[in-house]
Amino acid sequence: MAESNMGNHTSTMDFNTLLRRKAQSVNYALQRILDSHQVNSNLKKALKYTLGAPGKRIRSVLVLWCCELVGGQVNSNAEIASAAIEMVHTYSLIHDDLPAMDDDDMRRGRPTCHKAFDEATAILTGDALLTLAFEILAEGIDKPAMAVKLISQLAQDAGAAGMIAGQMADLKAEKSIGTKQMLEYIHINKTAKMFRCAAAMGAICAGATQKQFERLCEYGMHVGLAFQIADDILDETASSEQLGKTAGKDLKAAKCTYPAVVGLERAREVQEKLTSEAVAMLKPFGSKADTLRQFAVALLERTK
Repeated sequence: MAESNMGNHTSTMDFNTLLRRKAQSVNYALQRILDSHQVNSNLKKALKYTLGAPGKRIRSVLVLWCCELVGGQVNSNAEIASAAIEMVHTYSLIHDDLPAMDDDDMRRGRPTCHKAFDEATAILTGDALLTLAFEILAEGIDKPAMAVKLISQLAQDAGAAGMIAGQMADLKAEKSIGTKQMLEYIHINKTAKMFRCAAAMGAICAGATQKQFERLCEYGMHVGLAFQIADDILDETASSEQLGKTAGKDLKAAKCTYPAVVGLERAREVQEKLTSEAVAMLKPFGSKADTLRQFAVALLERTK
């Protein structure tokens, strides 16, 4: 898919700089929130360790960019929402890495939480992040009706009918003959709904119209699906050093992934189609959506 079709004029280097800067603003927000909350000292150490790991902050940056697109700038509500979704995402990674789940020793280029501390601390750190995410939305959003919308959106997309449902299906699909239907269910729930949630939260914080909200939700869903396919592909083709986590684990665990079900070449084709559809959702926003167009392409072309 040629970059010229995306309507962007900024170089990849400029975009990566933009992404890093936005991610840094999320890091500052997370730091401020942790510093302002009374937390048991042992727990705080684990919270700072996991939140301080060098993550890309993709979902939280998406909150900020969607708010910026609709409202013209990032506001304090979007900053809180971006921190909340990052906390929920990080909690899911901590629990996902536990021996009872995916059993991984590395995450974001450093030992996983249960390896750096212990399993009980890792479980409680995940629990603390999940509950803190909803606490900051309840207390920090300046409009009560908006706070309720954001809490509801995050609870739905991260909960039993969203990310958790996807993770459960992912576990049950191990060492079974995967079908395309099963694969789509896992990817939509486990990954794509959290991307949709990020776009939705950004739109809510900016006071988007229903049409704007729906388009950004569709964009988020398509980008999230493409992101997960890229993850599946990289698990087979990249090294552990590139990924910052153990490579080849999906293949070893006989997981239901796109390369396993449809093959690498077809997986790449589906990924490109989803990216193209995501970009098409942004058409009504005109050139103001160029950053989100670049974002979709950057996820398509990522190598880690």
